[in-house]
Amino acid sequence: MGHLGVKQIGLAIICLIVITAVSGCLSATKQPSVYGNETEATEYQGIELTPISNQGNNAIKGTHYIDRDTYRLQIDGLVETPVNLTYDQILEYPSTSKVLDLNCVEGWGFTAKWTGVQVETLFNVTGVNENATTVIFYSADGYSTSHDLDYLLDNNIMVAYKINDVTLPPDRGFPLQLVAEDKYGYKWGKWITHIQITNTGYKGYWETRGYSNKADVGGPAFE
Repeated sequence: MGHLGVKQIGLAIICLIVITAVSGCLSATKQPSVYGNETEATEYQGIELTPISNQGNNAIKGTHYIDRDTYRLQIDGLVETPVNLTYDQILEYPSTSKVLDLNCVEGWGFTAKWTGVQVETLFNVTGVNENATTVIFYSADGYSTSHDLDYLLDNNIMVAYKINDVTLPPDRGFPLQLVAEDKYGYKWGKWITHIQITNTGYKGYWETRGYSNKADVGGPAFE
């Protein structure tokens, strides 16, 4: 092979590399977002996660900003020992993580890794009366929703303080968002400040406006 032929082959290889890179056939490394000193997870247990910046979000009164140092989670009602937990106390309890979809009745949804403390863990601290049936979650913006106690315990439902390994940003519900697995998004209360246990039914913000109190994903959105 002549000297010119070698040069032509070399140029062809270089052109092929450039064209391939430009066309996207060589995959670029996906860069995760960084929030403060926390790096957002892009996948967990082989499941691709929706970036926080691409997640849908709803709120009745916009984003609320809660001070970590003065925050208290009140748990009362049909309990043996009412408590007011600081944010740091909540972080001391054993944590759990799950990849779950949040599905909105409006038709959108996203997949995220949620990390927090199981509701049952908190109730082990307070104790729960035998006649308790319903748990009400109140939010800082005046929002509220409820769930059957059995649903929360049987499904290991958590209140999350991290999403995709990032501390919940204010618009995502810092300090706590309820992770209501297999329920529509309006049952996932954000900015939770008060958990009340009762033995009577309760309809929250959207439920009093005609939305289903059961709210099973795939089921009817309205009663």
